[in-house]
Amino acid sequence: MTPPELVIFDCDGVLVDTETVANQRLSAIIAEHGLDLTMAQCRKRFMGRTMKSVRDILLEEEGIDLGADFPDRWLAGLPDLFSAGVEAIPHVREVILYLNAIDTPYCVASSAKVEKMHLTLGVSGLLPLLENVLYSAWMVEKGKPAPDLFLFAASELGHAPERCAVIEDSPAGALAGKAAGMRVFGYTADPLTDAEGLADAGAVLFDDMRTLPALLGLR
Repeated sequence: MTPPELVIFDCDGVLVDTETVANQRLSAIIAEHGLDLTMAQCRKRFMGRTMKSVRDILLEEEGIDLGADFPDRWLAGLPDLFSAGVEAIPHVREVILYLNAIDTPYCVASSAKVEKMHLTLGVSGLLPLLENVLYSAWMVEKGKPAPDLFLFAASELGHAPERCAVIEDSPAGALAGKAAGMRVFGYTADPLTDAEGLADAGAVLFDDMRTLPALLGLR
């Protein structure tokens, strides 16, 4: 296997353990508007999407209007949501430090706004390693599952898509990576991760970050 020239990480669920807490809050908000979804249902349905996309899907499919300002209200509530702290995904810090040590470029490409990534990566202690290479779906026309974000990140850093590897935990993200012509690896350690959806999207599954460098052909 030819090692990638650029490793592109998703943020939530791949770098920081935020999915359960965030989807508990989202589930509660949706319930206030008359639709009961469990945290797990909410997570499976909306994982990997921007909050604008979540708002649009609910309006189109359920007739629920969270309001045009929902993404901004969501962002404003995040400091309180994560006030108890945010844990880095086990061993991901060591992986990033290893990429540094072998001079393999990496970046983050997330559906979240940059301000949100600064918050969660900052609380988890990962921000100093990543703050200069953060790319958000809000920087492109279409978010995941469209390939725009991954193609934008690769272009900004000067790498051909076919020489990039994407690390994802959502089917939407995996579909975006494959549509961009990149190799995709699906992280499945969380039992609520849609491993079947990741596999169907063409991702190579793994459940331990310590194995990632070898999977990428970097060790």
